[in-house]
Amino acid sequence: MSDVRVAAAGDSAWLVELPDRLDPVVNAQATAIARSIERAALPSVTDVVVGFRTVMVHVDPFGDRLPGLDERLRALANEPIEANVEDGPLVRVPVCYDAPYALDLDYVAAFGGCSPDEAIVLHLSLEYRVYVVGFVPGFAYMARVDPRLAAPRRPNPRPKVPAGSVAVAAGQTGIYPASTPGGWHVIGRTPIKPYDPDRAEPFLFHAGCRVRFHRISAAEYGRTTRWGDA
Repeated sequence: MSDVRVAAAGDSAWLVELPDRLDPVVNAQATAIARSIERAALPSVTDVVVGFRTVMVHVDPFGDRLPGLDERLRALANEPIEANVEDGPLVRVPVCYDAPYALDLDYVAAFGGCSPDEAIVLHLSLEYRVYVVGFVPGFAYMARVDPRLAAPRRPNPRPKVPAGSVAVAAGQTGIYPASTPGGWHVIGRTPIKPYDPDRAEPFLFHAGCRVRFHRISAAEYGRTTRWGDA
């Protein structure tokens, strides 16, 4: 692909860059490139990380590096790829949008000029793509939300956002996998854990996953929650 750039990022990584825009096709291409590099099992490559429009390939600076590694990465990154934005696994996420879990639902609804119930319907109405997982282990950046819910980040982040909080900001939605500071608007809470080191597969979300939210009541949340501090 002519719009792909591969460049060294220090002495222990290579960066694959695609067009600079938040776009599902571009992200699907990045995900496909990452999978291709992983399948190649190149010597000295220690990790492959997908970004919104990038792939970071980490290498062991002290390992036995494959001669011509940069050329091999460029070849893999420029192979013809049919990136399908709908081929990722579907993850269904239950959310309680009731008080006291929807800390900012009224604000987000007012931003969109709708009622809180309408804001919930808007959040539930779309299927979201996981573009990247980062910030803290398991935090999936999902896009795009309905424009009426695309409120900018809070001007003053909260010192502590409860684990499991479902939030929106600047056109994206996500789930806080742990109690951390955060500047997104909390509109609900889920009983599931995006990251659990005790699971066989610790991460629930990966780049390319598709996500659908469905509503549960406060009583259902109480019966199914897996958070120790809920």
